[in-house]
Amino acid sequence: MPFATEIHPVAGSLADSTADLVVLPVRSGDDGPVAVAAGACDAPADLDTLLPAPLADLVAHYDLKGRPGEFAQFPARLGQGRELVRFGLLGVGAATPADLRTAGAALARAAKGRTRAATTLPHLFGPGEPGEAGLTAFTEGALLASYTFTLAASPKGPAPAAAIELVSPDPGAAEGPVGRGAALAGATALARDLINTPSAEKDPAWLAARAVEIAGDAGLAATVWDEEALERDGFGAILAVGQGSARPPRLVRLDYRPDDPAGHVVLVGKGVTFDTGGLSLKPNDNMKLMKTDMSGAAIVLGVLSALGGLGARVRVTGLIAVAENSFSGAAQRPGDVLTTYDGRTVEVLNTDAEGRLVMADAMAYAVAECAPDTLVDVATLTGAAKLALGTGIGALFSTDDTLAAELAAAGDRSGEQVWRMPLVEEYAATLRSPVADLANIGTSPEFGRPGATEAALFLREFAGGVPWAHFDIAGPGRSMSDDGLLTKGGTGFATRLLLRWLSERD
Repeated sequence: MPFATEIHPVAGSLADSTADLVVLPVRSGDDGPVAVAAGACDAPADLDTLLPAPLADLVAHYDLKGRPGEFAQFPARLGQGRELVRFGLLGVGAATPADLRTAGAALARAAKGRTRAATTLPHLFGPGEPGEAGLTAFTEGALLASYTFTLAASPKGPAPAAAIELVSPDPGAAEGPVGRGAALAGATALARDLINTPSAEKDPAWLAARAVEIAGDAGLAATVWDEEALERDGFGAILAVGQGSARPPRLVRLDYRPDDPAGHVVLVGKGVTFDTGGLSLKPNDNMKLMKTDMSGAAIVLGVLSALGGLGARVRVTGLIAVAENSFSGAAQRPGDVLTTYDGRTVEVLNTDAEGRLVMADAMAYAVAECAPDTLVDVATLTGAAKLALGTGIGALFSTDDTLAAELAAAGDRSGEQVWRMPLVEEYAATLRSPVADLANIGTSPEFGRPGATEAALFLREFAGGVPWAHFDIAGPGRSMSDDGLLTKGGTGFATRLLLRWLSERD
């Protein structure tokens, strides 16, 4: 769903604005909080005459410290004959990009139910100060916090503001950073929309069709394998996972090819459109969340949709392995042995460990047919990753230290924190099977159940020695409440991380 809110850099001052919520940033500092009055009026000293009390007294009255996202508001009349407006004081911390992303989200939430909001945030940065990253982050935060997804017949709760105006000393210079933030947020919103769509509509054919539409809009090449093509070309794992459903699986390839590309990255996304667990059936409460089990695929599609607009110079191939894991007389059984794209066999000991199977086929195809320099996959893969890191941090596994460091740094810049987890070689023994090349879950009890590492080690088997990274986003991939940048439902976690990493590569 498109954002209801638009963000525009404008000239002038807050006193000239016709917005019904006007906001000054409050910066923290060693000497206490400081409200940045530049841009509020033609002469900042005039502002005190328009407010209920001097600005410094209001900051003290509301006990503001300038913490990122801190917010206080009160009525004010910005000029004789003008109607009352809401006047806000917004904490921006030290005005780092992370602080401003938080502040943007707080402003968007405070502006819900208002027509328009205006803020002098660009005036935080004096001549020569590098404010571009901060404006981009603020835009991300404001737009993502205003994201909504609803199929209700009537609106629920106050609507996001139609516009947020950034009163700027140089609106033209602010347009680029704001546009970049809008592109990053827009890609995340696209991923969220796909994730939040109910699975009654979102079967594998539907997701493949949406991928083709996205490719058309973004100027990408698209290829889709239906069930017959999957059988013909030997994608035995994808077929096995999808064989229990009346809605057959798909594999989708999207290609972004800039001129004179700086390398070739393949992104692989898990696209399980609904996961019952198969014959290894999930409990009902766990199953309620499983329309989001195709988050990896949605994130890959969101990333591919925005690469051109962000000017990425690296060639990127996106592969999404799409299946519905259901149960029926045709479903795969514990103890079955399937054959993957690269010819290796896998004993299926738990049909609820299906994501690694569909991704194994896609990764094997990537290595054999795409010749990537780097291979990255993303999936809501294991509850163990969520137990280890909670819901705020993604698990990162990698065979390459430089790649892992680059991705973690991109996560820091995006506010999507990841933590590198170990690929413990001793645990590889858990993947041995007496009847096949591999087992899809651990078979050696002496190590307990290192579920996230075990799944990562299984995927590593299909990386073919290519520098590889794996994101397990089972924790941060879903939000159970509206908070900060997040709206209840799928989060699209890692979309902005991957876009920053790819678009900032030389």
